[in-house]
Amino acid sequence: MERVRCGRLLLSLLALCGLRAFVAPGERLAGNEEVQLHNPVGRMKVFVYKLPSKYNKRVVYKDHRCMSHMFSAEIYVHLFLLSSSVRTHNPDEADWFFTPVYTNCDLTKTGLPLINNPPRMMRSAIQYIARRWPYWNRTEGADHFFVVPHDFGACFHYKEKKAIERGILPLLHRATLVQTFGQKNHACLKEGSIVIPPYIPPNRITAHLLPQDTPRSIFAYFRGVFYDVISDPKGGYYARGVRASIWENFKSNPLFDISEEHPTTYYEDMQRSLFCLCPLGWAPWSPRLVEAVIFGCIPVIIADEIVLPFTDVVPWEELGVFVAERDVPKLDEILTSIPAGVTLRKQTILSNSTIKQSLLFPRASQVGDGFHQILNALQRMLPHDMNVFLKPGEKLLNWTAGNREDFKRW
Repeated sequence: MERVRCGRLLLSLLALCGLRAFVAPGERLAGNEEVQLHNPVGRMKVFVYKLPSKYNKRVVYKDHRCMSHMFSAEIYVHLFLLSSSVRTHNPDEADWFFTPVYTNCDLTKTGLPLINNPPRMMRSAIQYIARRWPYWNRTEGADHFFVVPHDFGACFHYKEKKAIERGILPLLHRATLVQTFGQKNHACLKEGSIVIPPYIPPNRITAHLLPQDTPRSIFAYFRGVFYDVISDPKGGYYARGVRASIWENFKSNPLFDISEEHPTTYYEDMQRSLFCLCPLGWAPWSPRLVEAVIFGCIPVIIADEIVLPFTDVVPWEELGVFVAERDVPKLDEILTSIPAGVTLRKQTILSNSTIKQSLLFPRASQVGDGFHQILNALQRMLPHDMNVFLKPGEKLLNWTAGNREDFKRW
């Protein structure tokens, strides 16, 4: 059934991404009338570059898995913009420019984005728009935004040490980055970036909803990897040792339902749980943060210095529990000491449909969803300071800087 759904979704995407163009001027996308009618950010205008298919739809043809994994926001933000009332076909009136490049759609056999291809693909796409339009060159990307939902954003690596060594792709240093990764004072999160939630396929959520009055009989719940047996079998580096500590300290604790097995009842189990553990993995963020909120399970966030998405809409401090990584051995004491009144208040906040909606990217966009939160964040950055526009002949970016591997032809 899941393969059938993916197949239908793939056909829908490919229908939208026809050979002549993504969407002709004035054409609407079926099912998105509400987006056409409702403009949440007034007169802000976004110009969407039309790129050769190798940067987007061709990679979808190659592997439809990229349409339903946690990095898929880059695809759905693109499709949303094509039908949004903020889109303009006149680049001279645009406030922002968007380059639809699917850097996370080239996957390994295990379903993870390749390490070397994303920066090469991004660099190639920027070279393409810089050669064919004048708008990149006049600001060197300062009025452009890119969706980069990799583990460590535009550092394009899943291991933190390697990501820091690589750094943010130099050509993106002036652009606004829309990314799932967020950690304070980190080399892979530059000032002005917009942190977004990972993508959760809407059909997976609706297919597993339980009645709202379902008892929460599980105290603390977690399903996931504790040790990366290939890259870090001892667990000292992966998740900064946090997941290994959770397992060693609480594998026999009756209050904790934790395992590496991922049952078919995973979403139902979250709806039966009071607390859902959301520790860091290779990166601080994970889909569990969104899943916990959607299913009304109090997220226990264990990732020091994490920057969470849409903090102007989602009161993370009020709905979640934050536990320092060093305090994991005391996790049982911390959770059992939370007063019942505080727990009840967090559950009440979690029941707010507006909060849930802000963390989702539904197929037919709805007011207040994740797409609109991105637009609102972009709107707040306007108007651009006149200093972003370069003087004739002025150059600030170094096109020869960066990792030598990233210069290989893509």
